[in-house]
Amino acid sequence: MGSFSIWHWLIVLLVVALIFGTKNLRNIGSDLGGAVKGFKEGMRSDDETPKQLKDGGRTIEGEVKDKKTTDV
Repeated sequence: MGSFSIWHWLIVLLVVALIFGTKNLRNIGSDLGGAVKGFKEGMRSDDETPKQLKDGGRTIEGEVKDKKTTDV
């Protein structure tokens, strides 16, 4: 970690969390993860079939009306 101690890094992390907020940081993380996943799928060769087709899985088409989950 260079010449900084763990306390320096914790303070930097706290300042970043205060500036951007945890919700924005979470959104940035999920966007970055989606971009990496899309890049990996794009790099896959054309002759490979998706894992879903190899395993005989099914795709269910639908539309999400609300992101909230309901307790059953």
